[in-house]
Amino acid sequence: MPLPLYLLALAVFAMGTSEFMLAGLLPDIASELDVTVGTAGVLTSAFAIGMIVGAPLVAALARDWPRRSSLLGFILAFTAAHAVGAVTTSFPVLFATRVVAALANAGFLAVALTAAATLVSPDKKGRALAVLLSGTTMATIAGVPGGSVLGTLLGWRAAFWAVAALCLPAALGILKGIPTGRAQEEATAGPALRAELAQLARPRLILVMLLGALVNAATFASFTFLAPVVTDTAGLDELWISVVLVLFGAGSFVGVTVAGRLSDQRPGLVIAVGGPLLLLGWPVLAMLADKPVALFALVFVQGALSFALGSTLITRVLYEAIEAPTMAGSYATAALNVGAAAGPLIAAATLSTTAGTHGPLWASGLLVAVALLIAFPLRTAIEAGRSTEVLR
Repeated sequence: MPLPLYLLALAVFAMGTSEFMLAGLLPDIASELDVTVGTAGVLTSAFAIGMIVGAPLVAALARDWPRRSSLLGFILAFTAAHAVGAVTTSFPVLFATRVVAALANAGFLAVALTAAATLVSPDKKGRALAVLLSGTTMATIAGVPGGSVLGTLLGWRAAFWAVAALCLPAALGILKGIPTGRAQEEATAGPALRAELAQLARPRLILVMLLGALVNAATFASFTFLAPVVTDTAGLDELWISVVLVLFGAGSFVGVTVAGRLSDQRPGLVIAVGGPLLLLGWPVLAMLADKPVALFALVFVQGALSFALGSTLITRVLYEAIEAPTMAGSYATAALNVGAAAGPLIAAATLSTTAGTHGPLWASGLLVAVALLIAFPLRTAIEAGRSTEVLR
């Protein structure tokens, strides 16, 4: 694989780290900017909102943009947003930088997915995309806990500077390794944009997008507020936050890997087995969160189940949107980020109730329950339309 591809993956790693790292930084941000932890959690929703708007919008606009200048512009905007966020003392400004960073992230991914395939021979496109998207997985395993450790040792602003610094070699790689040119050939060879947007009227596509949003809302509802669970409920030192985030990230890697072997041909099995287990796990975690050993084990399990179920549903989105080849990824991204925006907002509202720091965990269980109540009567529709050709 060519070096520029790995540098693009580095940018995806930095962007994924930025999206998820606030889970370990919220208490410090809230304290320094004089807001509640629940209010600080809205920063995660701000990033998700930017991704929701940016994914379909920029995917449509970037169908025939010059690749190199587009990628460079997006990554520089992302870097600048983090630099401003690292120095601001205003929560509204920090909120705005999260939206800008998310828009840049969405734009970068929309172009990078096409650009990555042009860097290799046609028979290696799948490997190229796997390398690119591995940046997101590595962000949950290494980037997020690393940002948490850096924030604990040097303050949350240092984590923002670190993300900005990670983007600089990627920007250099784009200048040196990405050829100039447009993505117009790919866009004009496929269906018209109006035809791709019309796919959103298909009931099965709407169904799997809704389920993906609900499961991801459950995931982010608890993931965003794991830090106070570790320090307040379990009574552990702040450095243990990083351990818990690593365990969640490792679980997510296992979940995606295992589900990847089943989600193409047996999505119903993943949902039928993983769904009830995920539903059971959140209230059990809420009841045992004050016991560190149980907390560590259950966080790993819930990370695995959340991402197994979530990745399976996203695979279904791609299957159902086969007639929208340039927009399918944006539909999946938008669905996931609707959940990522809604989950922390719902969880934040529970913090002021008698449930306290357990509230987000109970909220996650409720969201999964709603998803399962919708999914099981319609599981035949979810499984319909399988094809091994779709994702080639």
